[in-house]
Amino acid sequence: MMDVGALRALQTVAALGTLARAADELGFTPSAVSQQIKRLERQVGAPVLAPAGRGVVLTPAGRAVVDAAPAVFEALERCTEAGRSVAQGAPRGTLRVVAFSTAIRGLVAPVVPQLSRRCPDLRLEVTEQDPDQALRSVDAGTADLAVVHDADGLPAPLPASLTGCHLTTDVGDVVVHRSHRLAAIDRPTHRPVTAADLAGDAWVTSPPGTVCHQWFLRLVADVPGEPDVRHRVDDFATQLALVASGEVVALVPRLARPPLADELVAVPLARPPRREVHAAWRRSADTSPAIRAVLRELTPGEN
Repeated sequence: MMDVGALRALQTVAALGTLARAADELGFTPSAVSQQIKRLERQVGAPVLAPAGRGVVLTPAGRAVVDAAPAVFEALERCTEAGRSVAQGAPRGTLRVVAFSTAIRGLVAPVVPQLSRRCPDLRLEVTEQDPDQALRSVDAGTADLAVVHDADGLPAPLPASLTGCHLTTDVGDVVVHRSHRLAAIDRPTHRPVTAADLAGDAWVTSPPGTVCHQWFLRLVADVPGEPDVRHRVDDFATQLALVASGEVVALVPRLARPPLADELVAVPLARPPRREVHAAWRRSADTSPAIRAVLRELTPGEN
């Protein structure tokens, strides 16, 4: 009988292209993954991988095995979940959640206390991962539930083996010091502000390459001149500490925003940047009591 762990290892190697990257994803050493592949080759009776530069590629036999693997994993997971749904009066065991950092702060962490009270036998393990990696982890079976986003407001593309649901829409506000002209409660118009209203202000922004830096660039794109970026900081709590100095303003997503100090004010934008946040899980785990319990907490208004 084929070793299921070795089959999972081959599937991960095929997705990531090297034994080292697959080992890192699976939490093994490259030597352990190599031994699993060799065991699988003995079971198949043919090589399943071939060297290709610094990586590896599937042989025809390896491609045939990988193409058949999703049906195997789906059948195994359906069997497991069928037993759990009958045997468990309440969700139990470990659920591995992967999510981007602001979703952990703004979505996952706040529901942990209530989830612990309602499902005391359910253990949640949370790992920070970017959306692409999170989806790969769930698809590969090294995680059970992913929380991902799409910065452009489009549904995140899911592998065919996954399904999902919409959780929330995250938007960005400008945070200013209470002494800032736009923070005044008695502003003549209580309208949302535009980028033009912020012309001349100095900024603390997220570093280039991040979603929130792209938000910032789009926000100031129509303002003449170069924006005055004084600081580039990835941590939003640190950004807010710099805003509290009274010298800069910041664009902060609501999911990432801790409770504001008294000297800070969040100012809504007329056209705020936004991103859609989704949960994703394997179709074969669709009836999982643990996944359903976590989703109920993450989408309380829809249950």
